This record gives sequence, structure tokens and C-alpha cells, in this order.
Amino acid sequence: MLFLRICALFILAALGCGRADGTAKPAAASKTFTVAMIAKSSTNPVFLSARTGAERAAAELSKQYGVSVRVAWLTPPSEDAEIQAQRIAQAVNDGANAILVSASDAGKVTGAINEAVNRGVPVMMFDSDAPASKRFSFYGGDDAAMGRQVMDELATQMHDRGKIAILSGNQNAPNLQRRVQGVRDEAKKYPGITILNTFNTIETPQDAAAEVIRAQNAYPNIQGWAMVGGWPLFTGALLTELNPDRVKVVSIDALPAELAYVDRGLAPVLLAQPTYLWGYQSVKTVFDHVYRHQPVPAHVQMQLVRVSKDNLGTWARQLRDWGFTDVDPKYIALPH
Repeated sequence: MLFLRICALFILAALGCGRADGTAKPAAASKTFTVAMIAKSSTNPVFLSARTGAERAAAELSKQYGVSVRVAWLTPPSEDAEIQAQRIAQAVNDGANAILVSASDAGKVTGAINEAVNRGVPVMMFDSDAPASKRFSFYGGDDAAMGRQVMDELATQMHDRGKIAILSGNQNAPNLQRRVQGVRDEAKKYPGITILNTFNTIETPQDAAAEVIRAQNAYPNIQGWAMVGGWPLFTGALLTELNPDRVKVVSIDALPAELAYVDRGLAPVLLAQPTYLWGYQSVKTVFDHVYRHQPVPAHVQMQLVRVSKDNLGTWARQLRDWGFTDVDPKYIALPH
């Protein structure tokens, strides 16, 4: 009889452990649920907005389900995939219930993701995927389609002819690689468009703006910029360095600091990623899968929002409602 009781205890203990197949370990009995969030860079405004969304979702879920849902922000200060891999291992060791990651370099984090899943901690990706890993879901857009959309909008602004440059960030980031390829593929449809070069930059506002200025000086005949990330537009430097009568920009992202570029006509169109939803939607998806044991799609599709002077006010008010405190009041006051 004693032997049977001991066996039963071992079986119950095993059932409480994480599963090596990547499915959610039981969490419903716990009153605390922790999601470790590892974005690319804690100095990039798009990831700070994602953090805001994640924390808002955590607060709503806590109230709705009577569970203390918290977000553990483990993002490195600047892009470093090796540090991301270390932070994934740290999250497992710290007892996180799930991990949310935007990969700086999929190849360098896949092993750490798989190890986390093997140890019973489910992993979800957002923004930049690691599709060969054991992650259970990804929230983001179709990056190749996003690149094509940037090119289409830029061609329209340039009346289908002229010399352009592409601005990208970390050349090892798979999402940015696909966006750049999307730009190049779509440019083939416009025989009057010539791509002079692709420039990679460190993904900080100051470094990115400096790279654009350097490239513009090296190639003074650049008439358009296809930016697959909006890093240089987070600073006002290009408003004085580039002439909107001679150069047009179309970029991914439309956060508060970038709205002046739409207003001045230097970036007539911005294609906004709802970066707040990177955190908000992803945390809710993680909670549904891990805590509530609900099926979730392998790809939660994100749609871009086209921002121009026609809807600048509407978008500014959306940013304000998402918790951005640095939206210029003059844009909020616009009728559309």
C-alpha cells in the first residue's frame, strides 16, 4: 500500500512538470502568471510601445481572471541575439510561465527557444519570427508583402520613376531581410525606378539618421527612400537635412515622433505597424494558450495602417488612446 502511495506521488509530480513537446504546462492552480518579454532593443521606441501594450493586457487579464499576470521585461539595451538567448535561459530559470521574443537573429536564438520549450516553458514570437524553432505562435505581418507595399507607395509618390535607396536595420534579422526582398521584387514592376543601394544601420534613431545623411551625401542623386523600418524618423534630424521637394520617403512605422514627416510632406505615406498590439495581442494569445489551454493560430496576422495627411488626426488620437504621451496636440486636434 505504501509503495502505491509513493508511486501516486511521483505521478502527480510528473503531471505538474513542463512537457517536452512544447504544449503548455498546467498553470490554472497558480495565482501568478509571468510572461518574460524579450524584444530586440529597450532603446527602440517601437518595442517600448509593445511593452506598454503587454502591460496593459496583463492588467486587463489580471482583473478578468483574478490572476496576477505580470510582464518581466528582459530586453537587452541594444540588439544582441546572444544576449537574447541568455535572457531566454534566464527566464526559464526564473520560473516564467511563458516567453515572448522578437528575434534579432533567428539562428542564434532558435537553440535557446527549443531548450526552453523542452524544459516546459512555451515560447511565442512577435515582430521577428524564428520559424524553425519550437515556438507555438507568431504575431506579425507578412514581411515580404510589407516590403512590396512600401515600394508601391514610394513609386506612386515618385510618379513611377527615379533613383531610390533602401534603408534596413540589422542585416541578420529575418523579418528585415524579407522586407528588403519585397521592396526589390516589387521594384522590378517599375522600369523607371532604379535602386542605387541598400544601406543597413544600427537600429537607433541617431545612428539611422546619420546613415541616411551619409548615404545621401555619397549618392546625391537619391530621390526616394524605401525604409523598411522607421528608425531615422524618430528624430527630427532629417526634417532639416532632406528637401521634400527633391526627396520622398515611405517608411514602415508611424509613431508620434514620425508624424511631423507626414505633416511636412517629406514622408507623404507611413505604413504603421500597430506596435502596441505586438505586446497587447501577444500577451493575450500567450495567456489563452498557456493558462486557459485554448487553441491559437500558428500565425496571428498583423495588418499595416496607411497614415497620410488624410487621416493624420485619426491616427494621432489612436496613438494617444494607446497610451503614448508624446503625441503633438496639433495633430490630435486635426479633424481627420
